[in-house]
Amino acid sequence: MNDRAHDLAALAKVRATGAQPDSRTAPSGTIDHGLDLAVIGNGRTAALVDPCSRMVWWCYPRFDGDPIFCRLLSGREEKGFSDVVLEDMVDFQSQYVRNTAIVSTILTDRHGAKVRITDLAPRFRQFGRVFRPPQLYRIIEPLAGLPRITIRMRPTCDYGKALPHRSLGSNHIRFANDTTVIRLTTDAPLSLIDGEAPFVLTRPLHLVFGPDEPFTGDLQSTCRDFIERTHDYWMDWVRRLSISYDWQEAIIRAAITLKLSNFDETGAVVAAHTTSIPEAPSSGRTWDYRYCWLRDAYFVVQALNRIGATRTMEEFISFTLSIAAKSEEELRPLYSVVPTIAIHERTAPELQGYRGDGPVRVGNAAVNQVQHDAYGSVILAAMPMFFDRRLPRPGDEGLFHLLESLGHRAAEKAFLPDAGIWEYRGRQRVHTHSAAMCWAGCQRLAAIAMRIGLEPRAKYWNSIAEPIHAALLERAWNQKRGAFTAAFGSDDLDASVLLLADLGVVEVDDPRFASTVSAMERELVREKHAPQSLRSAFRRRRSADRRAVGQLPADLFDGWTYSFSDAAVAELGRPLLARVRVRCSHACRAQLEPSQRESQRSSCRPRRRPDANRASAALCASSVHGPHHARSRTRSGHLAGSDQCRLRRRCRHCAA
Repeated sequence: MNDRAHDLAALAKVRATGAQPDSRTAPSGTIDHGLDLAVIGNGRTAALVDPCSRMVWWCYPRFDGDPIFCRLLSGREEKGFSDVVLEDMVDFQSQYVRNTAIVSTILTDRHGAKVRITDLAPRFRQFGRVFRPPQLYRIIEPLAGLPRITIRMRPTCDYGKALPHRSLGSNHIRFANDTTVIRLTTDAPLSLIDGEAPFVLTRPLHLVFGPDEPFTGDLQSTCRDFIERTHDYWMDWVRRLSISYDWQEAIIRAAITLKLSNFDETGAVVAAHTTSIPEAPSSGRTWDYRYCWLRDAYFVVQALNRIGATRTMEEFISFTLSIAAKSEEELRPLYSVVPTIAIHERTAPELQGYRGDGPVRVGNAAVNQVQHDAYGSVILAAMPMFFDRRLPRPGDEGLFHLLESLGHRAAEKAFLPDAGIWEYRGRQRVHTHSAAMCWAGCQRLAAIAMRIGLEPRAKYWNSIAEPIHAALLERAWNQKRGAFTAAFGSDDLDASVLLLADLGVVEVDDPRFASTVSAMERELVREKHAPQSLRSAFRRRRSADRRAVGQLPADLFDGWTYSFSDAAVAELGRPLLARVRVRCSHACRAQLEPSQRESQRSSCRPRRRPDANRASAALCASSVHGPHHARSRTRSGHLAGSDQCRLRRRCRHCAA
């Protein structure tokens, strides 16, 4: 039975027998869809909508703001949401409007009556700039029969607290406390919304959620106009993407999701729109990812370049460079979308957590960690400014000298212990990935210097990079394991070392890299992910974090799978390429508990995974042979020298 059929069966059981709701059914009898959520947004705000059109998450007025809708994290408490409840519902269908960030949901009752709910955050060009207010728009339309619905609006503030003051105007309801005010403007019956009373829907209704401002103009015509213009904006944005025909629908959806993670005002790209989705049930590993990680800058730029979203790429590069320009400060691992805002980790006691699995965290203590890979990542992210001729403002000598200040720090810190890419709490080692990124930053500075005609500086940076490279290869190689390992002197295998070829540390046909890929395949694929070795690795991680983690983190496997398959594609054209991704995924999920497998299933469709890394979808969608042509075209624009040559060798389709 698929997820949708299971949901409907569970709901029917509750309504027919009065049985207690199971884990798939919310306390009120509505369906708990888990992480099967669609995202609507406009580059300033974003919300998550479940397949029955319930808005379960909306941070206001920015991505990292206070959640007005927090039902996703409220456990068994029915608060922090807005929905449309169809009486006697027997079916639901929800989908994105093609090539847009607009969601359309159709609910059907047992009499055949139907209602359609359309949700969006308006975004379109107006007066020479992009119009993107912190608002959500909803249209409710009858399609057949006389559907009987209830409109519910239960906003919260301060991470789960009720808004105590509510007042009704002529066409709006105002929810407020001392610091937060939200207005619902609508042509629906206000008293029925206020009392959550059912009524028969006989005409289209329009709802606008947003700031406490008077709504100017006709509500119906404005909503219709905004939907049409938002639809046209996204259709035009998608048609400008540079992608191949292979897996095009999935890549388009990934590209839109990536764009929705871009905060237009500053250019930042957040890791996720949510906080505190647990890595594994009852693990306590519930982190806030509504921030921008500098170590991901290289991958974000790479993803945006591959799909041809050069304007967004350029804005994100500007965001990272504005941070790097403060040369007197050490780079922090992560920043708010407004980088001057301080980040402090705390818990939100009013929220029980996703399916009651807390704690819910606000802020992320990783901001205080030492992560040396950020220096190299920022330098690599800036490469298109010097090599991509599509960009209107190319990099110059001034920008190069700014990057040099980062290069000096990368060289100093290459072999110093840090928390690493996985942000271990309570432990530091000299991580292979961090050292590799520091080397890559220095090596790319030499390439940039040659590009802009500064040959003495190119020689200087080559002289810095070469000894780092030699020491890296010597100290990261573990002869006993026959592989590059996670940290110097460690026996642990780690997915991050699969990036060594992509960074240029080794060639893809280097016997050591081939041996590393084989070790990954041998221990983590052919032996069904070697449960004992994996569990011992996670025991070490638990010890470092001083937490008890009972299960394997479910989200690890997708990232490892894609890194491995990309490395396998590069490594000597081995025959397992066509099946590696399926084998990895199946082997991973075989080790998960049932609840984790359900979470994994819900991560397979492009419309889901609100906590998925924003770059991974676009990167992974182009990581095997089909889209390699598109990848090679864009990638050669911002990788220099040996990187371009290596790309041609790694793919037989591009060899010509």
